[in-house]
Amino acid sequence: MMLSRAKPAVADTPPPLDRRRKKGKKVPQLEELLALRDFTGAIALLEFKRQVGEQEEDTDLWMGYCAFHLGDYKRALEEYEALTKQPACNPDVWVNLACTYFFLGMYAQAEQAALKAPKSRLQNRLLFHLAHKFSDEKKLMSSHQNLQDITEDQLSLASIHYMRSHYQEAIDIYKRILLDNREYLALNVYVALCYYKLDYYDVSQEVLAVYLQQVPDSTIALNLKACNHFRLYNGKAAEAELKNLTESASSSFEFGKELIKHNLVVFRGGEGALQVLPPLVDVIPEARLNLVIYYLRQDDVQEAYNLIKDLEPTAPQEYILKGVVNAAVGQEMGLRDHLKIAQQFFQLVGESASERDTIPGRQCMSSYFFLLRQFGNVLIYLNSVKSYFYNDDTFNFNYAQAKAATGCFNEAEEVFLLIQSEKIKRDFVYLSWLARCYIVNKKPQLAWKLYLKMETSGDSFSLLQLIANDCYKLRQFYYSAKAFDVLERLDSNTEYWEGKRGACVGVFQMILAGQEAKETLREVLHLLKSTGNSQVEYIVRIMKKWAKENRVPV
Repeated sequence: MMLSRAKPAVADTPPPLDRRRKKGKKVPQLEELLALRDFTGAIALLEFKRQVGEQEEDTDLWMGYCAFHLGDYKRALEEYEALTKQPACNPDVWVNLACTYFFLGMYAQAEQAALKAPKSRLQNRLLFHLAHKFSDEKKLMSSHQNLQDITEDQLSLASIHYMRSHYQEAIDIYKRILLDNREYLALNVYVALCYYKLDYYDVSQEVLAVYLQQVPDSTIALNLKACNHFRLYNGKAAEAELKNLTESASSSFEFGKELIKHNLVVFRGGEGALQVLPPLVDVIPEARLNLVIYYLRQDDVQEAYNLIKDLEPTAPQEYILKGVVNAAVGQEMGLRDHLKIAQQFFQLVGESASERDTIPGRQCMSSYFFLLRQFGNVLIYLNSVKSYFYNDDTFNFNYAQAKAATGCFNEAEEVFLLIQSEKIKRDFVYLSWLARCYIVNKKPQLAWKLYLKMETSGDSFSLLQLIANDCYKLRQFYYSAKAFDVLERLDSNTEYWEGKRGACVGVFQMILAGQEAKETLREVLHLLKSTGNSQVEYIVRIMKKWAKENRVPV
């Protein structure tokens, strides 16, 4: 890719005899090391030749080439920059230097260097990618028109399709090339990566296996295999794959090192995120997004917002995450504008042609309707993907809320009780909805137990109000009276006494109708006597009279 020649210029000249061969050891030739992709060994050989004065004409070029393919772009940069300062510099060095700048993320310098190089297919491909990086559609189309129906140009086009989330178009190109070039095994990795992006993780694994059978120690392929395991199974399974990779790779093998460190943080549920991810922001595209996710999981909504507010989303995942962050900010701070932005992002993704029939697309539409409080529509979308999220606590939390909001309290209760996350189970939204489900489902005692487990706080006071009022509405007067009694003790508001009085009288009516145990009257009298209101004596006297006539001990 970087040089027009595949072999060094001295290959046609028979190598001089090496005295050390007499000792039975053969010194490897550069072309042998390159054929084996042993770039570390090639650099060692080239450095040795420099030191002993056997440097050949293209040694510096090959040094830059080997450093580039080893992933040591800084070393490659030093070599190519030194070459450009030589009076007899080969003009093609400029495009090599430009490619190195590109891989270092120095896109402005890459463009400047590329324009100094003579026109070539490699230069056009590089400018094509730079136009994509600069979001310059005019230059992108200009370079696109210069692409030819040759393998390198088509691969470049496929990569642009991939980066613009046109995964099926990329797959079509890769498969077409593979039909004519079965020996291009690495294209299976690209196809597998596209299937991964389309959420076809099983298919991705099958395609990837073709390559791994021939190249079992490939960093990129093993990393993708780990990512598939993460999606199909869990973080531990994924980490086990990466462990095999880190153990098999040599200590000098730098390629993919940052990517592996990044993915390990993801597989471990964010462990080490603050140490690993910040330096990788804008180096690995997903690093910023995963750091935002980490802050959201830590309930640090403001930091998440600061990190993503200036990001111009281009991919569905970026639109979704920006929508989630704006929804979190809007709900936490009561800012309606942020909720509207979140709705727009969710609707944009959910209604897009590429995403509307995907799981994330349907989740986006459910989130859009959730913010609009149109819970019937929420359930339409959540029901369509429910089978994929049976044990997902976050999904079940939203699904149960939507069920309860549409009056399906029995189903809502079942789903709420599936949730295992202690964090969610401590959330007041969870507690209040579950309490309401218990009350509607005629289990007020369970709602009362939820309150008893809570520490005294504003949330516990709100839950008491919910229990008191909902139980009253549904004629579950005993627990309504208990809740109003506690509220009255905490706040001398006359409304709480009136609620308690009505609930106590309601319990008495239920006893008279045979719908409540007579023994409950004793506790009702105790609740009434704890209030210093003048009406208490009259109510108590009537209840005691009935109890005496019916031989109910009070």
